[in-house]
Amino acid sequence: MTPTSATGGVDRLDDEDFPAYSMGRAAELLGVTQAFLRTLDAARLLTPQRSEGGHRRYSRYQLRIAARVRELIDAGNSLEGACRIVILEDQLAEAQALNTALQHALDEHEAHHTQP
Repeated sequence: MTPTSATGGVDRLDDEDFPAYSMGRAAELLGVTQAFLRTLDAARLLTPQRSEGGHRRYSRYQLRIAARVRELIDAGNSLEGACRIVILEDQLAEAQALNTALQHALDEHEAHHTQP
């Protein structure tokens, strides 16, 4: 049994979307400036949640996106181009996952209907 607090502490550690990182900590982990993260927010690529005090809070998923954008910019892409690439990569991954799920369902359906 996994111990959890009354507020779901352990569950939050496993949640990719839990906004666990402040802007300063996120920038430090990624090796970028806070201004870079604000730019991604302005470009609407990342929409961090806000703390009660109004401070930006980032999830692990958002940190991975920011890291990928930084990687693409370092490879010579513009910010706009890097954001578009990340969006298209995300859409492709979703489409591939849906295709896999549908193919699995079709295979199961065909197996069920071809049995004597």
